[in-house]
Amino acid sequence: MKVSIITIVYNNQKSIEDCLKSVQNQTYPIIEHIVIDGGSTDGTQTKIEPYKSKLAYYVSEKDNGLYDALNKGIKIATGDIVGILHSDDVFLNNNTIQKVVDSFFKSKADVVYAKGLYVNKDNLNKVKRIYPSNNFKKWFLYFGWIPLHTTIYVKKKIFEQYGLYNISYSIASDYEISLRWFKNKAIKKYYLNKWVVKMRLGGKSTTPKLQQKKSKEDLEIIKSFKLWSVITLAFKIGRKIPYYVAPIFIDYKKRLKI
Repeated sequence: MKVSIITIVYNNQKSIEDCLKSVQNQTYPIIEHIVIDGGSTDGTQTKIEPYKSKLAYYVSEKDNGLYDALNKGIKIATGDIVGILHSDDVFLNNNTIQKVVDSFFKSKADVVYAKGLYVNKDNLNKVKRIYPSNNFKKWFLYFGWIPLHTTIYVKKKIFEQYGLYNISYSIASDYEISLRWFKNKAIKKYYLNKWVVKMRLGGKSTTPKLQQKKSKEDLEIIKSFKLWSVITLAFKIGRKIPYYVAPIFIDYKKRLKI
């Protein structure tokens, strides 16, 4: 079973190498890593250059935003499974993709999702926020529940059957496509109860100045899926609070041996 990992990047020469190394260090042998650079101007391409020979596909050119770039990567992907690792992110350990693949074999699912960690941008071992998950129940969606997008692995056929990212949303299309998957009874889901990714805080939708825009798009998406409008949005925002508090009291570095 081949796994396609898609990384999109734009002007991130500081972190891109960590991401590339994280993929190349995976023990699972059948991975194609697709890197889509949006025409960076900060030297990102120079950082990628030494790794090009191990990439399945790499391009640096202008695009129409992050979801357009992701769609480009998905169209190129030849794997049975598609996952996303953004340029600021790394896998929790070298066995992560093996665990994901084992879950697909075990469950015969179309979608496998797990748990993720947000970490300090300068210290990947310092957990700043957790993003746990649990076994899926459809009613969870009304209370703002959705797995962390970079913990969701999807069979390529799901994109072919149900479509790509909706580029009319500039910051929340990952929420829209996740609801498309999780509201669909025909798509079989499986929860992998493992931490699989570390994400640096400060991504496109985690900066405070963009939260208002994200909430506006989230609300539009929530209404389109006939959830509970502002009530669902309030739950979606509010559920983040204990996830920020937990690392204050729990030493995740020691617990997870990271």
